[in-house]
Formats: sequence, structure tokens, C-alpha cells
Amino acid sequence: MALRLRIPNSQSGHRLRSRILLALLAVFLVAGVTGISIFAYFYVKYEGIVDERLKQPIFASTAQIYAAPREVRPGQKLSVNWIANELHEAGYSGDGAPQASPMGTYSEGVQQITVQPGPQSYHAPDSATIHVSGGVVDSITDAHGQQLSSYELEPLLITGLSEGAQRTKRRLLTYDEIPPNLVEAVIAIEDRRFFEHGGIDYWRILGAMRNDIFHLHRYTEGASTLTQQLARGFFLTPERTYSRKAREAIISIILEHRFDKKQIFAMYANEIPLGQIGSFSIDGFGEASQDYFGKDVNQLDLAECALLAGLIQSPSRLNPFHHPERAIERRNLVLDSMVETGAITKDEAETAKSERLHLVSSSVDESEAPYFVDLVHDQLTQRLGDRDFNREGLRIYTSLDPDLQRLATQAVDATVHVVDEQVDLVHARDKRLGKPYVYPQVALIALDPHTGQVLALVGGRSYGTSQVNHAVAHRPTGSIFKPFVYAAAFETAVEGTILPGQTALFSPVTMLSDDNPTTYDEGTPNEYTPHNFINEHYGTMTARYALMRSDNIATISLASMVGFDRVAALARAAGVKSAQGTPSMPIGSYDATPLDMAGAYTIYANGGVHIDPWMLASVRTPTGDVVEDYTPTTRQVLDPRVAYLTTNMMEAVMNGGTAASARSFGFTAPAAGKTGTDHDAWFAGFTSNLICIVWVGNDDYTALDPENLGRVQGSRAAAPIWAAFMKQAVMLPQYSDTNEFTPPDGVQIITLDTNTNLLADASCPNDYTAAFLDGTAPTDTCDHKGVMNSDDHRNIFQKIFGIGKPSN
Repeated sequence: MALRLRIPNSQSGHRLRSRILLALLAVFLVAGVTGISIFAYFYVKYEGIVDERLKQPIFASTAQIYAAPREVRPGQKLSVNWIANELHEAGYSGDGAPQASPMGTYSEGVQQITVQPGPQSYHAPDSATIHVSGGVVDSITDAHGQQLSSYELEPLLITGLSEGAQRTKRRLLTYDEIPPNLVEAVIAIEDRRFFEHGGIDYWRILGAMRNDIFHLHRYTEGASTLTQQLARGFFLTPERTYSRKAREAIISIILEHRFDKKQIFAMYANEIPLGQIGSFSIDGFGEASQDYFGKDVNQLDLAECALLAGLIQSPSRLNPFHHPERAIERRNLVLDSMVETGAITKDEAETAKSERLHLVSSSVDESEAPYFVDLVHDQLTQRLGDRDFNREGLRIYTSLDPDLQRLATQAVDATVHVVDEQVDLVHARDKRLGKPYVYPQVALIALDPHTGQVLALVGGRSYGTSQVNHAVAHRPTGSIFKPFVYAAAFETAVEGTILPGQTALFSPVTMLSDDNPTTYDEGTPNEYTPHNFINEHYGTMTARYALMRSDNIATISLASMVGFDRVAALARAAGVKSAQGTPSMPIGSYDATPLDMAGAYTIYANGGVHIDPWMLASVRTPTGDVVEDYTPTTRQVLDPRVAYLTTNMMEAVMNGGTAASARSFGFTAPAAGKTGTDHDAWFAGFTSNLICIVWVGNDDYTALDPENLGRVQGSRAAAPIWAAFMKQAVMLPQYSDTNEFTPPDGVQIITLDTNTNLLADASCPNDYTAAFLDGTAPTDTCDHKGVMNSDDHRNIFQKIFGIGKPSN
């Protein structure tokens, strides 16, 4: 049987093909219209989102924090070049600048420099000329040639306030402020067709797909353009989904229609995250340039530009502080990419590759005073209320001295290991058994005793580790409280009141005893019986020696004579607000912050006048208009004679008492001070122009030395930090004029015999000096018969053969 096949004729085949083509065309038309409709829908939708976002400033104009103005005085060791650099850093323009800076201008000569503040300056527009000879300021004259005793330069920028809870820091740049090498480096490594594509680089997408399919990795670029990265950072979450990619593409196209390429690049340069410094996120090249290299972005060289561009890929993994080898490898890859794009020559790339990393040596703690800035932020909130002072871009002028802040941070960093070693000894058994224990925290305050200006503030070991500010943490004050007891006693002498149990007005040689501790009733079921530190006893001694040895029992005995309430009232007037008139109060059982204690000690260093510590000087608009100025609060708390008499006793503590360890660490300038040891360790000391308080303690309020063996004391834990800081501080030009403390009228400096505490004469070669209120000094001389020295604690054989040295 034969098969017959029916073959359509050519005409029917043509009709079939036509139908198929028409169907496909219809499908494509429907798909196209649908696609366009969907795109149009989402374009309009995200255009609205973009518009809503762009109604606000793209970046917050954060408030800027400025240091105190630096004072220039005749006699200081400064050069014309140094002053010019200081002014340039403050935003002044020099000779030859295209246009005058609104902040101010300066004109350099060979041996002089003329400073002219501008309309936006912190200072009044009064010019001055600083004359320098041989590297020393010779004189300062105003515009009329009149001599000036000093002149203040423009305050320097410390930092900007961080943005929001994310603690983001950035310094905004315009496109013209970005160095060309940095632009070329970013384009070479991130988006070589940036200035050609319309937001999406389709060729790069195809190339990335090819690389994924064939596992090729010779290209260093990703698939996302700079515009897409910007869209992702501004409007989208970092989730990795196809829908997010689609939204990113649409927003990129919208941005390309709204902004030109320079604007997009500037937004990208300010938005891109470039790492973490301490607890702060570093966004943008302006901030990264400062944090990594300590310079403005326009001062970056080729190698530095390449390094910053390289960080974009993975800021944490490539962090040059933590992973320098990785950072250099990535930098060199960027340089090779720049050669490929023709931005630089191969020789320029090789020269840049040979450059070592020149990272800024200072930490955030050192350069940006983060604990200080946090307190400034808190005070601004208290004083300006709900006003959004950060977004207004206000200029905040403060009390900070950047030089002292740097020294304070370095002192803590360099000496905290001394504290840790002592803690290791205390916990040696725990260490052997593998039991955990913590190392203590630290705070340091430096204050101008005559102005109350907080010059430096360190609130902890490391801001990146802990943002708890221990400078304002309330802690028991320990023995640094004791000078208030002796000051209150001197007040009774000024009033002419003889203390109970005494036969004369109080003076440094008033005799006290720690032989028979008194049991006190503090109004609670428990009675209070004081003890000396590690149960030392000195018997009968002078008041001067009692303070030198920080004798608890003798000090409480004196406070009971003066009146506990009176001592507490004096302490409260000086700023120790918690003090109450109880028997434990004289040895520092009530708490105060290190900042409080710095303010409290101004009454000794400032002639009895208390000045509240302050950090805020002025708040101004971005154009320099005053929003609010602040003045410190002062009040007379002590008679100037009492302030000096107490200071003189603390000089003895510094030179031969519990605070003498500061001398052993190399500090030699005239100073007075007091150690403190309770749960915590303290050192409070001051010169004629600088107060410094150091505190060391545990966050959980446990004792540094729980067995009270004397291993961790103020003299061993806090004194090394204090001495390390003060040794360097008094070498700075602005603090080098440290002088002896000057007695006021009504006070005599008397030389006494060490053995008898009577007036010294030629027959008594061992002597010391002490300050007395007029009319209270001994009148008998040391050869007066029948007078024995109750401060001489040597045994009979030592006295006969002259062995040892008596205490006074």
C-alpha cells in the first residue's frame, strides 16, 4: 500500500510564517509596552522618592568645634613660618592668594608677619604685626604702631560633631577641592567610563557576566558604576537582591538626569564610607584625608590619593593602620590602573609605589579630643535646647589647647602600663589560676587655675574601646580631699579662734596625734573608727607633717576640732557638692568627679577664688555672627592668706611627702599637690599656671588594691601619669613661665629647725621653711632649752649618733 504525503503549497506556508511573525511581533510589542509602562511607573515612583530626599540638604552641615585661640607673647620661641602655617591651617589666605579669605589674611616678611582678621573671624578686625628676631617673638604692634603685650591667633578647627547615632564624621568637599589625582585614581579603579555612560555601563555588565561565566579575574572593576554606588548609599539598603539592583539602576538614571558628572562625583566623594577610626565611621575623602594622613585633601600626593581610592573596595580589610601590607598592595594596583587609563606614566607610578605609608601618628583620642567633644555636645544640648545646632553648621569655640590635649593623651598612653603592672601584681594569684580580672580606667583634667579654662581632658584609656567619660564620673575623692580640712583650720586662725584642746591659733606646727583613734557615731547603727593607710602610725606630729604623710587619724581629729559641718561647707563651696559633715568626710568618703576636683583646687592656686571649669566660649553662625557667648562663674571661697598657707603645706607634700614620687619621675618645676588612695588612686597637683587632676579606678567600683597592701596607691598609679604630662606641659611656650607661689600680705615665710620646729639659727643646721599667718609663727629659737621635738621619731641611739633624718 503506497503512502501519500500532503505537502502544503508555498502559498499556505507563507501564510503560516506571516502568522507566526505577527504573533511574535505582537508579543514583543506587548512586552515592550509592558516593560516601558513598568519602567515608567517605577521611574515616576522613585523620582518622587529622590525628590523627597533632595528637598533636604544632601549632607548635614555639621557644627564645627574649634580650639581656644593661641596666644602669642614677646619672648616666645616662634618663627614667622610657624605663625604663617598656623594662620593658613585656620583658614587665612596669604600673599598671592586668588582671593582674600573671609576668615582673614596675613602678609609675611623676613622678620615679621602682619595678621588681618576678616569678617568671619573669631576676633575683632584689629590687625597686628608680630616681629620675630632669632626665632623669638621680639615685639607685637597694632595697626597704629602701639606695643601689645600679647595677640591671639585664629582658633584652629578640632573636629566636626558626628552625624546622628551612627557617629559618622565627614568633611564636605566641592569637586574643585578634590585633587585631580584622586579623581583619576577613583575612576581608574572603580568606573573607567564614568564621564561617558549615563549611569549604567552596559559594557561593564556584560564584561562582569563574562568573567563570572569563564572565571576570569583580570579586570579590577566591578559591575556597579559610581552613580549606582551613590544611589545605593543614599536611597537603598545594602541587601543583595535583583529587585534592589533594579531600583538602583532606575535611581542612577534619575540622578544622571538631575546632576552633571562633577556634582555626582562630589556627592560620591563625600558619601563613600572609608573605614572606622575608634568608634567613628569615616565617610568621604575629606575626613579620610585628615584621619589617615593628618592633612587637607588638597595636600595629598599621588601615592596617598591612590591609597584612599583603593580603600573603597573594602575599608575594613584594607585599613592601613591594621593591615598596611594589604593597603599598599591595593594602592599599587590602583597606580597600575591609572597607568592603563593614561592618567599617569609608568615612571610616576613606580615612584609612587616606592613611597612608604606616612600615616598620621596621633590617635583620634589625641587629635580630636573625643571625650572633650562629647561634653561640649552635652553642654550645647543643655544650653541651646531643641535647636538643631548640628545641622545649622554652627561654629563652636571652646577652651581646648590642642598642644596640651596631645600631651595628655600621650601621657596616658605611655604610662598606663605602669598601672597595669601593679594590678598584675595584686592579682598574681588570679593570673596563675587563670581567673579574669580587669585593668582600671583613667581620667586626666588640665585646667587654667586663673580662668577655669579646661585645657585638656582625657576620659578613658581608649575612646574606641569605651566612650564612658570618667572625667565626669562620680568617685570617692580619697585623700585629695584632706587639704579642705587644713584650709578650714587656717580659716579659724584668720578669725582669731583657738581650736578646742589647743593653746594657740592653728599653724603648720600645731601638734596632732594618731596614737589613740576616736570612735565616732555617724548617726547610723554602725560606729566609725578611722584607721591609717596600711595601719601606719606616727604618734604626735605637726599638722604640716600630718598632711605630708596623709595621716587619716590626725586629719579627722583636726576636722573634729574645726567642726565637721564647717569643713563640709567649705568643700561644697569649692564644688564638692556631696560633702556632708560626718567623721569619714575628712578623708574623702564623699564623691566628686575629676572635673569637679579640678575646679575645687582653683581655690588654692587662684588666691581663694573658685572658678567653675568651662569648655564653651562662644557659639557663632557659619558667617561669624554671635549666637551666644559664655563667661565663667567665679566666687571668693577662701581668704587669699588661707589659700596660700594651704598651698605651702601641699608644696611640702610634693617635695617630701606622699606626692614626692612625682619628683622621682623627673618633674622639677615649683608645684603643690596631694595624693589620694581609697578604692581609687588620685593625684591632684598644680603649678602657678596649671592644675592637673589624674584619677585611676575600676568601672565596677571595686578597690584597686582589695587587700590594702599599699601596692596600688595614688603615688604609684596616678603620679606617673601626672608627672609624665606635667613634665612636657611646662616645656610648652605658653606654660613655661611657671613661677614660685607668691605669699600675700599677712603671711610670713619662716625658717624652722627640723629637730624642734622652732626658729632656726646658726646652731641648728637642719632646717625647713613653712608659711605662717602673721602672729602665729614660733618666737623661740631652736637653742631654747627644754623644748623637745615631738616630730623626731628616731630612737635614742639614732639621736645620740646622728643617724637618720627627723621628719617634720
